[in-house]
Amino acid sequence: MKQYSENLIKNIALLGHGGSGKTTLADAILYYAGAIDRIGKTGDSTTVMDFDPEEKKRKVSVSTAVYALEVGGQKLNLIDAPGLFDFAGGICEALAAADSAVIAISGKSGLTVGAKQAFEKARKQNKSVAFFVGKLDSTHAHFYRVLSALAGNYGAVICPVVVPFIENDEVKCYINLIENKAYAFDGITAKEYRMPVSTELDDMRSMLLEAIATTDEELMEKYFAGEEFTPEEIISGLKAGVKSGDICPVYCGIQQTGAAVGMMVENLLQVMPSAADSAYKNADGEEIAYKAEGSPALTIFKTIADPFVGKLSYFKVLSGKVTNDMRLINSRNEGEERISKVMWLKGGKQEDASSICAGDIGAVAKLGSAITGDTLSEKGDVAVEAINFPAPSLSVAVYPKAKGDEEKITSALNRMMEEDRTISVYMNNETKEQILEALGEQHIDVIISRLKTKFGAEVELKAPKIAYRETIRKSVKVQGRHKKQSGGHGQFGDVWIRFEPCDSEELVFEDEVFGGAVPKNFFPAVEKGLRECTAKGVLAGYPLVGVKAVLVDGSYHPVDSSEMSFKMAAAIAYKEGIPQTSPALLEPIGTLKVLVPDEMLGDVIGDINKRRGRIIGMNPVENKMQEIIGEVPIAEMSDFSTAMRSITQGTASFTLEMARYEEVPQNIAQKIIEASK
Repeated sequence: MKQYSENLIKNIALLGHGGSGKTTLADAILYYAGAIDRIGKTGDSTTVMDFDPEEKKRKVSVSTAVYALEVGGQKLNLIDAPGLFDFAGGICEALAAADSAVIAISGKSGLTVGAKQAFEKARKQNKSVAFFVGKLDSTHAHFYRVLSALAGNYGAVICPVVVPFIENDEVKCYINLIENKAYAFDGITAKEYRMPVSTELDDMRSMLLEAIATTDEELMEKYFAGEEFTPEEIISGLKAGVKSGDICPVYCGIQQTGAAVGMMVENLLQVMPSAADSAYKNADGEEIAYKAEGSPALTIFKTIADPFVGKLSYFKVLSGKVTNDMRLINSRNEGEERISKVMWLKGGKQEDASSICAGDIGAVAKLGSAITGDTLSEKGDVAVEAINFPAPSLSVAVYPKAKGDEEKITSALNRMMEEDRTISVYMNNETKEQILEALGEQHIDVIISRLKTKFGAEVELKAPKIAYRETIRKSVKVQGRHKKQSGGHGQFGDVWIRFEPCDSEELVFEDEVFGGAVPKNFFPAVEKGLRECTAKGVLAGYPLVGVKAVLVDGSYHPVDSSEMSFKMAAAIAYKEGIPQTSPALLEPIGTLKVLVPDEMLGDVIGDINKRRGRIIGMNPVENKMQEIIGEVPIAEMSDFSTAMRSITQGTASFTLEMARYEEVPQNIAQKIIEASK
């Protein structure tokens, strides 16, 4: 593959809802460009972009894939992102590398949640957007219904470019509204078709011409004068409108046969912004153009961690030229990284390259400490804006199936965290469980499957234990007396301790002893004995909090008393006294914030109420969304992400942060206490 300058490089992400046909569309584009000899099928696991074993097994995209191809005298980097919500991190990776996006929509399913979210994410990052309405050979597919939905949601920016002519529920031909010509397709091959007469087609072309007119004053005057635009003027207007975000072109076709896909590709090459028309944001949020001149710099947008091949880093060049055997500095940790061999990406394969230029995408193997989001440059003085990955929302406890696999599992999960920034793994020191956090059940299922196939580690998943606490509700004064005689020196310790509630996570220890009833040198032993006891409460064995222990009196023996004797006496006082303080079980309460569409507000509030949650407030936010703020017991939240996805079809998002502890209702507390026994 030859080198291309940044004005001839197009980096386009394929986005959309799961099952909308993105990966098959990628194959159709590759087939049109002559990069492959047939269009694969996801159902047969034969598509180019779904090369990962998990994707072949599940017949769905789970990670981002890139294919570099040459078409129409330009370089096109196709970036296929997964559509399922559980793998939303892939969309973040794709948009970090892309300069524009094509959102695939099924003509049957219509404008779905995934397509809407993809549009919002792309627009938020100032990426140009186009739509491809596909699967028009499906039963009940309806292009014009989808186009109407797009226009209803996004208004005048929606601009049809390629539309179908439908007769008796069958697509007879496709109209290129720029040329105002019709084409029929035998597979991917086009032949000119007699231009059909249709008022609907006239209306479509009016939408296109009106959109073009708004991009230039001269074109506006020409439009109102009733003069026809030339194809060159339409292309020029489209290019300007797409770059400014005032126009989102709409194309259509059939992915599996490739029908009309070439019409889209040719137009995308004409109107979508090149790397030279685009910019990246640095860490300060400033927009910086991709520059062929200057010192080399690159940013890593995806990492693949493989126990056999090693680490493979996908990168985009920000400036200069990245070559083999180059050494660059990581701005995050100031470490030096050796770029051993750069490669073009071809789906699951790589092609050696001598260098990769500004605005282009490539890969490098076996970098040292570099991870996704890092920027490498000659002096380490370049840094890009952080990739905003979604936070994990589902937690499970991971247990090894085989003894001795703990270290292997921890190492493997850490490697997978390098690959997938939406995964979190940590050890809960209180419950002694290793916790895995991810975006959903399918995400966790893929992680566990990869643990087994890639790293040879099998695990068992459980619901994470809840870190309950115990506390006391009233004061009590008790004696703790330890006396033991067994020949020679005996053991004697005698204390009177007042236990009372207080506002503290740790035990508060004080003394009010007068007259030397207990020598001061034994006070630390009493405190130590109590602190060790508070690690396990008397109800269910959870740590005791909110307790003040005051040493008020006692007695000692000049020979038999020792630190151990008074430590034992304190423990006896604890065991005698705490059950008399009306002990209670406490549970962690989290602050919950949920973003939900207006029309689903009631259903979400109902679900929160079922979880013993309390609604504190609601705030309207942009895009007809509401923010619900509430407090909810963390013990009730294990399946909340699954419920939200079901209730809101994936439109809701939420955060949950630990706030404080509250007393558990008696009926629930009793079940927890019984379970602990």
